[in-house]
Amino acid sequence: MIKLFVGLGNPGSEYEDTRHNAGFWWIDQLARQLKVQLQPDKNHHGWVARTTLQGDTLWLLKPATFMNLSGKSVASLARFYKIEPAQIMVVHDELDVVPGEAKLKLGGSHAGHNGLRDIHAQLGSDAYWRLRLGIGHPGVKSEVVHWVLKKPAPEQRKVIDTCIDRSLLAVPWMVSGDMVKATQQVHTSKPPRPKPPRPAAAIPLKEGASHETPQTPAGPEPGSA
Repeated sequence: MIKLFVGLGNPGSEYEDTRHNAGFWWIDQLARQLKVQLQPDKNHHGWVARTTLQGDTLWLLKPATFMNLSGKSVASLARFYKIEPAQIMVVHDELDVVPGEAKLKLGGSHAGHNGLRDIHAQLGSDAYWRLRLGIGHPGVKSEVVHWVLKKPAPEQRKVIDTCIDRSLLAVPWMVSGDMVKATQQVHTSKPPRPKPPRPAAAIPLKEGASHETPQTPAGPEPGSA
């Protein structure tokens, strides 16, 4: 049963639309659907909302720290309200998943993600849930930092937003504790493959016409003018 949803990102308008803030985008959309507003909470170093869903108390959190200090906010709220790691869902950007897809998992390595690294350290556990939103990989390791701190192309942002909407359909299962169905919802809701272009219709030939490419008339020989 998930009691705390955390979206990871960096605070500040200059980071608002960058790939690293995909977790913030997800939490903001969840807040809109639940008709709640996240409010600054200095005690827990972030923006927080409390609501109920299916009769259960639910917390939404966006850490106001920078990404590499996310655990400070997550651990503070979780400990104060006695929320166990297995009741926490952390939503974050994922380089190794293509844009438009998401993956759900429990526990495991932080895989170099600075936000997860700090949450591991502050919770003293890796046994929390992660919803990994695909942002794709630049293809070169040296470009990763520039990639995550850059805005995605409009078509990429569109498929990420569509993926967020689809993955939000799994929230009721997450809250009820049916993680099998939640996982099925997240993993089977993949973007539709683009349809191949339709072949151009053949143009009927008039009687006596030919499929051969017409020859361009030769110009005058040099010096003949």
